[in-house]
Amino acid sequence: MNKWLAVTLCYVMISAPLLADPPKWLLGTAVKLPSETTNQESGYFSIIEGKNQKLYIGSAKYGVNGFLLEYDPKSNRTRVVMDVMQTIGSTATGFAAQAKIHTRNNVGESGVIYVGSKQGYPEKGESKDAYLGGYVLTHDPATGKNLHYGIPKPKHGVISVMPDESRGVVYLSTCSDDRPIDHTHFMMLNLKTKQVRDFGDMEQAYAFIVLDHQGRAYHPIRGGTIARYDPNTDQLERLTVTLDGKPLPDSWTKDHAILNWDTTRDRKTLYSVEMVTNELVKFDLTQSGKVLNGTRVGPILSQAKRIDCRCMCVGPTGTVWMAVTEQGLPRGPQLHLVSYRPGDSAPIHHGPVGVKNPDFTTFVNADGSAKPWHHTMRKEPDGILTPWQPLGICEGSDGVVNIITIAPFTLMRIEGVRRP
Repeated sequence: MNKWLAVTLCYVMISAPLLADPPKWLLGTAVKLPSETTNQESGYFSIIEGKNQKLYIGSAKYGVNGFLLEYDPKSNRTRVVMDVMQTIGSTATGFAAQAKIHTRNNVGESGVIYVGSKQGYPEKGESKDAYLGGYVLTHDPATGKNLHYGIPKPKHGVISVMPDESRGVVYLSTCSDDRPIDHTHFMMLNLKTKQVRDFGDMEQAYAFIVLDHQGRAYHPIRGGTIARYDPNTDQLERLTVTLDGKPLPDSWTKDHAILNWDTTRDRKTLYSVEMVTNELVKFDLTQSGKVLNGTRVGPILSQAKRIDCRCMCVGPTGTVWMAVTEQGLPRGPQLHLVSYRPGDSAPIHHGPVGVKNPDFTTFVNADGSAKPWHHTMRKEPDGILTPWQPLGICEGSDGVVNIITIAPFTLMRIEGVRRP
């Protein structure tokens, strides 16, 4: 069983009674993603819009397989476009299987979708040695062809894949899934030769790799610094990070800090959120030197005492979108949508997210029993159905904000978000 989901299920079961006065809702359309592509109704950061305006979403089927899904907004249809085990030519099961596409998916200039596969969780009696390692994989929407580029690091999964097709390389981060320290190797893969170059163990869990306007690749390092590889000079640098000219707060440097990063389209500005730190930060990637100074933009949710923000993206319009779970509320966790655009005085809260089409799926079996892994959709006193566990976000070129929520595995599509 996914231990993290088990903990969240326990949280729901023991949460306090619901409040009588629900908040004003931001309603979105829920799309149930195929249950056959997951056995715990789960997916992760993996959502991106392709150049064909379709969404590409990764799923997790523990002990079995990972799948890449294609959602077409025009037809409102979802289909499987990549079966990872089939693509790599394996029939392994259990912990040996490629259980997840967990990467934040990325799109090359060619329109090819880049993803990675990783390990699930060993069941009782299973050896971690059964897992041979994760793969870098691609899907070409134009031809439907899927390719794999081998295992870059034996016994490690792949948690981040960032292509630079102009140079014929992919930057990637691996994950050992060890605790308390996840050993994560920053690597560069040559797409032609399939050879990899290892820049070393960064020890940063759930790393996101980004590129700047000069083609330099950034990978966070445990403890609050950054590795930057410059392909123009073939040099790897270690950057000190500051916020408003001062040392980083403890929340950014602790072992379990998770930094969610994304750049603007010109790759000159990097926005960042640390998962439990209620603050949006921006970095000017044109600054010189070996100190990368960030600027605090403001709190993500000004009224919140505790948050969990695993979802942040910079959309095609330059708007930063954040799907944020507010924790510690009497009625239980609550999902909110927040945005920021350059010129705003602070991040803008658009409201808690509710479902406008509550019949999008069933939550009980034919005998009336509750379906397993459907527990993070809650009905509020006013009858509104609301999800509270977001894991991925993407703004489409159509202006729709797309959020992956889990248990059940759902795509929330929020149209016409108004800004002051």
